[in-house]
Amino acid sequence: MAGRALQLSARPRRRLLPVGLALMLAALGAAGAHAAGERKMSAHDFSFTSIDGQPLPLKSYAGKAVLVVNTASFCGYTPQYQALEAVWRKYQARGLVVLGVPSNDFGEQEPGSATQIKQFCETNYQIDFPLTDKQHVVGAAAHPFYKWIAAERGEGGAPRWNFHKYLIGPDGSLAGAWPSRVTPDSAEVTKAIEGTLGR
Repeated sequence: MAGRALQLSARPRRRLLPVGLALMLAALGAAGAHAAGERKMSAHDFSFTSIDGQPLPLKSYAGKAVLVVNTASFCGYTPQYQALEAVWRKYQARGLVVLGVPSNDFGEQEPGSATQIKQFCETNYQIDFPLTDKQHVVGAAAHPFYKWIAAERGEGGAPRWNFHKYLIGPDGSLAGAWPSRVTPDSAEVTKAIEGTLGR
């Protein structure tokens, strides 16, 4: 009898082990599928509005490099507009886009309306590369693109002043960043642009 009781008590264990194992494998499989389905965010997940009021999704630049610069009309670095236009003209045919993002965040040096900003750029620097509408680039109200930048590089990677530069690769990844003092046509920036376009 004792032997039979032992056999009976052992039977549920033989049944439960495969069921438990199956459940565990199913859970692991679901977790793996979830992880495989996750995709790291890129610049192509964000969208601006152009200075003319039209949608400007960054995914429209997929396959191209994009030099994103927060700009201002009344800053000591404003003459960098000239270098930005020169870089745009030099590399445009190879797949570079220069994107200006006017911002009044630093020193209130971009107080004008979209119309005034566009007129200033075209009249003084003959700018024809794309411009967004005026945006916040730092703080709680920052555009989601700049919040992503801060998440990618840490708070120290956010713009510190006007004309901070970010290079976005053709795949939407962050390929480089330079502070205001580094000019767009410097060897440091153009080497990075050429390297990105050469991929």
